[in-house]
Amino acid sequence: MKPAFPSAASAAPAGGSIGPVPRHVAIIMDGNGRWAKARRLPRVAGHRQGIEAVRRTIRAAGDLGIEALTLYAFSSENWRRPAAEIADLMGLLRHYIKSELNELAREGVRLRIIGDYRKLEPDLVRMLDDAVERTANNTRLTLAIALNYGAQDELLRAARRLMREARAGEVDPDTLDDAAFEARLDTVGLPRLDLLIRTSGEQRLSNFLLWQAAYAELIFTDTLWPDFDREHLVAAIETFGQRERRYGGL
Repeated sequence: MKPAFPSAASAAPAGGSIGPVPRHVAIIMDGNGRWAKARRLPRVAGHRQGIEAVRRTIRAAGDLGIEALTLYAFSSENWRRPAAEIADLMGLLRHYIKSELNELAREGVRLRIIGDYRKLEPDLVRMLDDAVERTANNTRLTLAIALNYGAQDELLRAARRLMREARAGEVDPDTLDDAAFEARLDTVGLPRLDLLIRTSGEQRLSNFLLWQAAYAELIFTDTLWPDFDREHLVAAIETFGQRERRYGGL
Protein backbone atom coordinates (compact mmCIF):
# COMPACT_ATOMS: atom_id res chain seq x y z
CA MET A 1 0.00 0.00 0.00
CA LYS A 2 1.44 3.38 -0.97
CA PRO A 3 1.79 5.94 1.82
CA ALA A 4 -1.06 8.40 2.28
CA PHE A 5 -0.75 12.11 1.76
CA PRO A 6 0.30 13.98 4.90
CA SER A 7 -2.63 15.63 6.62
CA ALA A 8 -3.12 19.37 6.47
CA ALA A 9 -2.00 19.55 10.12
CA SER A 10 1.48 18.39 9.09
CA ALA A 11 1.99 21.19 6.59
CA ALA A 12 5.11 22.51 8.36
CA PRO A 13 8.22 20.85 6.88
CA ALA A 14 9.92 18.27 9.06
CA GLY A 15 13.17 19.45 10.58
CA GLY A 16 12.28 23.12 10.77
CA SER A 17 12.01 25.97 8.32
CA ILE A 18 13.70 25.83 4.92
CA GLY A 19 13.29 29.54 4.25
CA PRO A 20 10.79 31.25 1.94
CA VAL A 21 8.59 28.76 0.11
CA PRO A 22 7.52 29.60 -3.45
CA ARG A 23 3.77 29.89 -3.92
CA HIS A 24 3.82 28.30 -7.37
CA VAL A 25 6.30 25.67 -8.56
CA ALA A 26 6.35 24.15 -12.04
CA ILE A 27 8.34 21.09 -13.08
CA ILE A 28 9.43 19.81 -16.47
CA MET A 29 9.48 16.09 -15.66
CA ASP A 30 12.28 14.85 -17.91
CA GLY A 31 14.38 11.70 -17.95
CA ASN A 32 11.94 8.77 -17.79
CA GLY A 33 13.33 7.22 -20.96
CA ARG A 34 16.95 7.61 -19.91
CA TRP A 35 16.15 6.14 -16.49
CA ALA A 36 14.70 3.06 -18.16
CA LYS A 37 17.50 2.77 -20.73
CA ALA A 38 20.15 2.84 -18.01
CA ARG A 39 18.43 -0.19 -16.46
CA ARG A 40 17.84 -1.95 -19.79
CA LEU A 41 14.10 -1.64 -19.29
CA PRO A 42 11.39 -0.59 -21.77
CA ARG A 43 10.56 3.11 -21.80
CA VAL A 44 7.16 2.47 -20.28
CA ALA A 45 8.92 1.26 -17.13
CA GLY A 46 10.48 4.71 -16.82
CA HIS A 47 7.08 6.34 -17.24
CA ARG A 48 5.61 4.06 -14.56
CA GLN A 49 8.38 4.99 -12.16
CA GLY A 50 7.79 8.63 -13.11
CA ILE A 51 4.23 8.27 -11.75
CA GLU A 52 5.74 7.33 -8.39
CA ALA A 53 7.81 10.52 -8.53
CA VAL A 54 4.61 12.47 -9.20
CA ARG A 55 3.04 10.97 -6.09
CA ARG A 56 6.09 11.82 -3.96
CA THR A 57 6.25 15.35 -5.28
CA ILE A 58 2.56 16.10 -4.70
CA ARG A 59 2.86 14.85 -1.13
CA ALA A 60 5.98 16.94 -0.55
CA ALA A 61 4.45 20.07 -2.12
CA GLY A 62 1.42 19.84 0.17
CA ASP A 63 3.63 19.21 3.18
CA LEU A 64 5.87 22.18 2.42
CA GLY A 65 3.01 24.64 1.97
CA ILE A 66 3.32 25.22 -1.78
CA GLU A 67 0.03 26.61 -3.09
CA ALA A 68 0.23 25.48 -6.73
CA LEU A 69 2.22 22.76 -8.48
CA THR A 70 2.22 22.59 -12.27
CA LEU A 71 3.55 19.44 -13.94
CA TYR A 72 4.43 19.18 -17.65
CA ALA A 73 2.91 15.77 -18.39
CA PHE A 74 2.39 15.73 -22.19
CA SER A 75 3.42 18.45 -24.59
CA SER A 76 1.85 19.30 -27.92
CA GLU A 77 5.13 18.11 -29.47
CA ASN A 78 4.94 14.70 -27.78
CA TRP A 79 2.54 13.54 -30.50
CA ARG A 80 5.69 13.00 -32.59
CA ARG A 81 6.64 10.03 -30.40
CA PRO A 82 5.89 6.44 -31.49
CA ALA A 83 2.22 5.53 -31.33
CA ALA A 84 2.89 2.69 -28.88
CA GLU A 85 4.58 5.04 -26.41
CA ILE A 86 1.73 7.58 -26.68
CA ALA A 87 -0.76 4.78 -25.99
CA ASP A 88 1.28 3.75 -22.93
CA LEU A 89 1.32 7.33 -21.63
CA MET A 90 -2.43 7.76 -22.07
CA GLY A 91 -3.03 4.42 -20.39
CA LEU A 92 -0.91 5.49 -17.44
CA LEU A 93 -2.85 8.75 -17.24
CA ARG A 94 -6.15 6.87 -17.14
CA HIS A 95 -4.79 4.59 -14.43
CA TYR A 96 -3.48 7.52 -12.41
CA ILE A 97 -6.83 9.32 -12.43
CA LYS A 98 -8.71 6.16 -11.42
CA SER A 99 -6.29 5.20 -8.66
CA GLU A 100 -5.53 8.65 -7.22
CA LEU A 101 -8.68 10.73 -7.56
CA ASN A 102 -10.26 9.69 -4.27
CA GLU A 103 -7.07 10.43 -2.38
CA LEU A 104 -6.53 13.76 -4.11
CA ALA A 105 -10.09 14.76 -3.20
CA ARG A 106 -9.70 13.52 0.37
CA GLU A 107 -6.46 15.39 0.94
CA GLY A 108 -7.63 18.77 -0.33
CA VAL A 109 -5.88 18.79 -3.71
CA ARG A 110 -7.65 20.76 -6.44
CA LEU A 111 -6.97 19.50 -9.95
CA ARG A 112 -6.57 21.85 -12.92
CA ILE A 113 -5.78 20.89 -16.51
CA ILE A 114 -3.91 23.31 -18.76
CA GLY A 115 -3.36 22.88 -22.47
CA ASP A 116 -5.65 21.91 -25.34
CA TYR A 117 -6.59 18.67 -23.57
CA ARG A 118 -9.99 18.36 -25.26
CA LYS A 119 -8.17 16.96 -28.29
CA LEU A 120 -7.43 13.80 -26.29
CA GLU A 121 -9.66 10.70 -26.53
CA PRO A 122 -13.26 11.52 -25.48
CA ASP A 123 -13.31 9.03 -22.59
CA LEU A 124 -10.12 10.55 -21.18
CA VAL A 125 -11.53 14.07 -21.52
CA ARG A 126 -14.61 12.98 -19.57
CA MET A 127 -12.42 11.47 -16.85
CA LEU A 128 -10.41 14.68 -16.58
CA ASP A 129 -13.50 16.88 -16.49
CA ASP A 130 -15.00 14.71 -13.74
CA ALA A 131 -11.78 14.86 -11.72
CA VAL A 132 -11.62 18.65 -12.05
CA GLU A 133 -15.26 18.98 -10.96
CA ARG A 134 -14.87 16.63 -7.99
CA THR A 135 -11.88 18.53 -6.62
CA ALA A 136 -13.01 22.07 -7.50
CA ASN A 137 -13.65 23.16 -3.92
CA ASN A 138 -10.38 21.87 -2.46
CA THR A 139 -7.96 24.51 -1.20
CA ARG A 140 -4.85 22.84 0.23
CA LEU A 141 -2.90 22.51 -3.03
CA THR A 142 -3.73 23.20 -6.66
CA LEU A 143 -2.27 20.57 -8.97
CA ALA A 144 -2.18 21.78 -12.57
CA ILE A 145 -1.35 19.09 -15.12
CA ALA A 146 -0.24 20.27 -18.55
CA LEU A 147 -1.70 17.98 -21.23
CA ASN A 148 -1.34 18.56 -24.95
CA TYR A 149 0.23 21.80 -23.80
CA GLY A 150 2.58 24.12 -25.66
CA ALA A 151 3.25 27.67 -24.52
CA GLN A 152 3.32 29.04 -28.05
CA ASP A 153 -0.06 27.44 -28.72
CA GLU A 154 -1.37 28.89 -25.44
CA LEU A 155 -0.22 32.38 -26.45
CA LEU A 156 -1.75 32.04 -29.91
CA ARG A 157 -5.06 30.87 -28.45
CA ALA A 158 -5.09 33.85 -26.08
CA ALA A 159 -4.26 36.24 -28.92
CA ARG A 160 -6.99 34.80 -31.13
CA ARG A 161 -9.51 35.14 -28.31
CA LEU A 162 -8.57 38.78 -27.79
CA MET A 163 -8.85 39.46 -31.52
CA ARG A 164 -12.35 38.00 -31.59
CA GLU A 165 -13.32 40.05 -28.54
CA ALA A 166 -11.86 43.20 -30.09
CA ARG A 167 -13.79 42.65 -33.33
CA ALA A 168 -16.96 42.23 -31.26
CA GLY A 169 -16.25 45.49 -29.45
CA GLU A 170 -15.76 43.73 -26.10
CA VAL A 171 -12.10 44.75 -25.71
CA ASP A 172 -10.32 47.99 -26.52
CA PRO A 173 -6.87 47.02 -27.85
CA ASP A 174 -5.42 50.34 -26.70
CA THR A 175 -6.19 49.54 -23.07
CA LEU A 176 -4.93 45.96 -23.12
CA ASP A 177 -2.44 45.29 -20.31
CA ASP A 178 -0.58 42.33 -18.77
CA ALA A 179 -3.44 41.44 -16.45
CA ALA A 180 -5.97 41.36 -19.28
CA PHE A 181 -3.73 39.10 -21.37
CA GLU A 182 -3.01 36.78 -18.44
CA ALA A 183 -6.75 36.43 -17.90
CA ARG A 184 -6.90 34.65 -21.28
CA LEU A 185 -4.09 32.19 -20.48
CA ASP A 186 -4.61 28.62 -19.29
CA THR A 187 -3.07 29.45 -15.91
CA VAL A 188 -5.55 32.20 -15.02
CA GLY A 189 -6.26 32.16 -11.30
CA LEU A 190 -2.99 30.47 -10.33
CA PRO A 191 -0.38 32.39 -8.33
CA ARG A 192 2.47 33.97 -10.27
CA LEU A 193 5.07 31.34 -11.15
CA ASP A 194 7.98 31.58 -8.71
CA LEU A 195 10.12 28.53 -9.44
CA LEU A 196 10.54 26.32 -12.49
CA ILE A 197 12.52 23.08 -12.15
CA ARG A 198 13.71 20.83 -14.97
CA THR A 199 15.10 17.40 -14.27
CA SER A 200 17.57 15.25 -16.27
CA GLY A 201 20.24 17.88 -16.95
CA GLU A 202 18.64 19.56 -19.97
CA GLN A 203 18.67 23.35 -19.74
CA ARG A 204 15.81 24.68 -21.83
CA LEU A 205 12.12 25.45 -21.33
CA SER A 206 10.87 23.28 -24.20
CA ASN A 207 7.85 25.46 -24.93
CA PHE A 208 6.61 25.40 -21.31
CA LEU A 209 5.04 28.41 -19.55
CA LEU A 210 6.97 30.97 -21.63
CA TRP A 211 4.87 33.94 -20.50
CA GLN A 212 4.58 32.75 -16.89
CA ALA A 213 8.31 32.07 -16.54
CA ALA A 214 9.31 35.64 -17.37
CA TYR A 215 10.53 36.28 -13.80
CA ALA A 216 10.52 32.77 -12.38
CA GLU A 217 13.68 31.34 -10.87
CA LEU A 218 14.98 28.47 -13.02
CA ILE A 219 16.69 25.43 -11.53
CA PHE A 220 18.12 22.61 -13.63
CA THR A 221 19.07 19.35 -11.95
CA ASP A 222 20.86 16.30 -13.35
CA THR A 223 18.48 14.05 -11.40
CA LEU A 224 16.27 11.97 -13.69
CA TRP A 225 12.58 12.45 -12.99
CA PRO A 226 11.91 8.90 -11.67
CA ASP A 227 14.53 9.54 -8.95
CA PHE A 228 13.12 12.94 -7.93
CA ASP A 229 11.84 13.06 -4.36
CA ARG A 230 11.14 15.32 -1.40
CA GLU A 231 14.83 15.96 -0.77
CA HIS A 232 15.34 17.21 -4.32
CA LEU A 233 12.33 19.51 -4.00
CA VAL A 234 13.55 20.86 -0.67
CA ALA A 235 17.01 21.47 -2.15
CA ALA A 236 15.45 23.42 -5.03
CA ILE A 237 13.37 25.50 -2.61
CA GLU A 238 16.45 26.23 -0.50
CA THR A 239 18.26 27.42 -3.63
CA PHE A 240 15.21 29.52 -4.54
CA GLY A 241 15.38 31.14 -1.10
CA GLN A 242 18.97 32.21 -1.72
CA ARG A 243 18.17 34.00 -4.98
CA GLU A 244 17.74 37.77 -4.98
CA ARG A 245 14.61 38.60 -6.96
CA ARG A 246 14.62 42.19 -8.19
CA TYR A 247 12.18 41.99 -11.14
CA GLY A 248 14.35 44.37 -13.15
CA GLY A 249 14.90 46.82 -10.27
CA LEU A 250 17.93 47.45 -8.09
